[in-house]
Amino acid sequence: MGILEGKKGLIVGIANKHSIAWGIAKACVKQGAELAFSYLEPFESRVRKLAEELGSEQVFELDVTNDQHLQNAPKEIEKRFGKIDFLVHAVAMAKKEELAGRFVDTTRDGFKLALDVSAWSLIGLTKALLPVMQNDASVLTISYLGAERVIPNYNVMGVAKAALESSVKYLANDLGPEEGIRVNAISSGPVKTLSASGIGDFGQVLKWQESTSPLRGNLSLDQLGPTATFLLSDLSAAITGETVHVDMGYHIMGSASLGAIKRLKDLEK
Repeated sequence: MGILEGKKGLIVGIANKHSIAWGIAKACVKQGAELAFSYLEPFESRVRKLAEELGSEQVFELDVTNDQHLQNAPKEIEKRFGKIDFLVHAVAMAKKEELAGRFVDTTRDGFKLALDVSAWSLIGLTKALLPVMQNDASVLTISYLGAERVIPNYNVMGVAKAALESSVKYLANDLGPEEGIRVNAISSGPVKTLSASGIGDFGQVLKWQESTSPLRGNLSLDQLGPTATFLLSDLSAAITGETVHVDMGYHIMGSASLGAIKRLKDLEK
């Protein structure tokens, strides 16, 4: 029996099979969960096919920037499941031109977009779904080390992820006492996703991670998924407000060893 047997959850943020949300969804199904999925209108057919691969027909449109969609979300969930045991929020967006060059050149509109979609959406979506969440439900979102440290070209997304991680703490404090709902984040290592492809010099980030992380490699979706299922399950019943690093240990490094620098040079040949 899987650790999510008998539990129902909503996955928000799948775009394709390279999405972090897809890796989490696969792991959830493997552990016995029943899932619903949301989609943005341009990706409807793609998300429906992915949902079918995981045995789900529960798919509905949800644009986190659309207030009407947020209001409709609990109705959609109640129609499909009654109540859910967990929510996975894997949503982020920034203008491509904001993810290269200097952070000081961030535009007002670019800042608003990144913070709205990447951070506020967790707050808005969680609030909207409270009526259809079980009292011991778990909420999980996805962050990145750029929330804590300067990552070249990550720019406004780093600020948005910092706001996201802070929101996790405040939501955990709000929703723990009465609802018993836990809220956590995974700080994922860099993964080749659709959104990551818009970050300038992302290939170099992957090479650096591979050569300098203690576990000497880049993170795969199959490695990320099990940590997510743990945080969504009753096994983590006493964990809330946390950001768990799943990044091959890269976040502990202060500088690269000489051996790591040599490996990086070898990779560049």
